[in-house]
Amino acid sequence: MGGVIHDSAHARPLKIDRAADCRTTADLAAADAVVAFAGSVLALDGRLVEIAPAERPPTSLVIYLGREHDRDLVAVVPQDPSFGTAHDGIGGERMVGLREFFQLSQVHGEAGQRDSELAATAVAISTWHANHPRCAVCGEPTEPSMGGWVRRCAACDKEHYPRTDPAVIVAITDPEDRLLLAHAGYWSARRFSHLAGYVEPGESLEQAVHREVFEEAGLRVRDLEYVGSQPWPFPASVMVGYRAQVDDVAITVDGEEITEARFFTRDELTAAVAEGSVIVAPQGSIARRMLEEWYGGEVVEPSRATASG
Repeated sequence: MGGVIHDSAHARPLKIDRAADCRTTADLAAADAVVAFAGSVLALDGRLVEIAPAERPPTSLVIYLGREHDRDLVAVVPQDPSFGTAHDGIGGERMVGLREFFQLSQVHGEAGQRDSELAATAVAISTWHANHPRCAVCGEPTEPSMGGWVRRCAACDKEHYPRTDPAVIVAITDPEDRLLLAHAGYWSARRFSHLAGYVEPGESLEQAVHREVFEEAGLRVRDLEYVGSQPWPFPASVMVGYRAQVDDVAITVDGEEITEARFFTRDELTAAVAEGSVIVAPQGSIARRMLEEWYGGEVVEPSRATASG
């Protein structure tokens, strides 16, 4: 097994300066824009489409994303919910779901990482606005302020800020260095990945790992090691990765949340993926990076093997 994922894009500083001090002073109407709506972004061939101010569609929300070199960037939410879906956007581009975009952007290297960062931020903040139109204190409507990073209630003067819900994901190995993969009941058929779950109030990240693994598989883990983290705005999470080991490999699943869990050798995983009985986490996810770190290289899926052959 390798070490901690130090070379992960998410272990590096942000590529875009969020310039929080400019959120109230930047000219949002004069900034280049990316488009975000309902968990999707406007893209073409795995790259974000950036729209000049004069070409923007009518918008219901503008969010300040920050500065890149000497220019400001914003995200806009179009008033027309069919923008980029029922028609061709502004020139053949289309609205792409964030999960799909994460995968498509991988081929563009540093530029793709920059676009994924912007897309994750735009989707996370625009989704927060869509889900929180009213004050949680008095119930009255709220309005965006601070460049879209705050919602303010005029009735009670309360300010509301975007939240991020931490979740943990853990790559578990047994004394034979087999990797535990599980299928959740709400996933599509044959999809397997690491155990994961949300951190609950009153517990640490590590305590959440212990609790989730025992609840979902009846296993007691030891030797937790932090791997890395990834923003996961589905709708508002950050996924924190760990490695852990178990001594007792007797698995007990609840049959509802987790319907199947088993340990794989590398050869067993290779065969299962090749025959299609196991579908692994998508490219661009921390789950896939953790899987391939244990595996020792790229896990080649049937469609990719056919395409390259």
